[in-house]
Formats: sequence, structure tokens, C-alpha cells
Amino acid sequence: MNKEQELWDIYDKNKCRTGRTMKRNDWILKDDEYHLTVLGVVRNTKGKYLITKRAADKSWAPGWWEVSGGGVMAGEDSADAVKREVLEETGIDVKDAEGGYCFTYHRENPGKGDNYFVDVYRFTLDFDEKDVRPEEDETSGFMLADPEEIKAFADEGIFLHYDSIKAVFE
Repeated sequence: MNKEQELWDIYDKNKCRTGRTMKRNDWILKDDEYHLTVLGVVRNTKGKYLITKRAADKSWAPGWWEVSGGGVMAGEDSADAVKREVLEETGIDVKDAEGGYCFTYHRENPGKGDNYFVDVYRFTLDFDEKDVRPEEDETSGFMLADPEEIKAFADEGIFLHYDSIKAVFE
């Protein structure tokens, strides 16, 4: 299925599926409805975090740094979604990695049809730069960064979601 045909489940304010779906990025949600996304923070055994740089042609936040993530498809649970997203975006398979779910945060965008929950995961495994295979149409590069480097990008205003996920870098 291509990304434009992806369906996402619609959730209520208690993060329970409503039984309804929406098309990916078709912002039709009412103020008390949400979609679910995931972020997968990947750390190697040397304490460096894998971050990717968004492609310059992205419509939102081009050239910004981020961790892997994306929408949870209809019928998928967030644990499967985060493993899929990390593998698609970086080539790193975290299915047997140490770690897992850390916390959830949510965003309210009243009247915009785009309220969402974000399940945040952190995985630790033995890998280095030669193991990373970034998704070329989504990214323009990657790096293995320490928490100070990530915070420096955030201080420049070019690291997505930092204030919401900074606890996973501690």
C-alpha cells in the first residue's frame, strides 16, 4: 500500500480505538478524536543516538533533525508500528533490541482536525554507522549523536519533538 492510501485508526480521548478510520494526513478529526503516531529512539551500546535529517523537499520541517517515527496504520499496534518505522527509515531492526515503550504524550490542535497521541520508545542495540541504511526519499543524512549534540540542534530550533521527548536522551 502506498502512503497516500494508508488508513489510520481514530482514537478517543482515552486512547481507545473508536472503530472508525481516516486516510493518512486527511485532517478530519473532531476536537475529541486523535490518531496515533510513534517515535523510536535508537541508541547504540556506545551511548550514541541515531538521528536522521529530513529531506530538503519535505513540506514540513525540511532539513530538521529527528528520530524515526510515523503513523500507526489501522489495525496495527504501536509496538509493531515503531519497529516497522525504524526499519523502513534506518535499516536498523530493533525487534530483538533491549528496551521498548517509555511514555505517551499528546497534542491538541483545536479546529485543525489533527489531534494525536505519540507513543515514544527507546531501544538499545549494538550497531554503528555502517549498519544504517537511511530511507533516501525521506532523509538527507544521519548521524550518531550524543545527548549534547541533540540538545544543541534543539537549541537551534532544528530538532523535532525535542521538548516532548528529551527525557529519553537522559
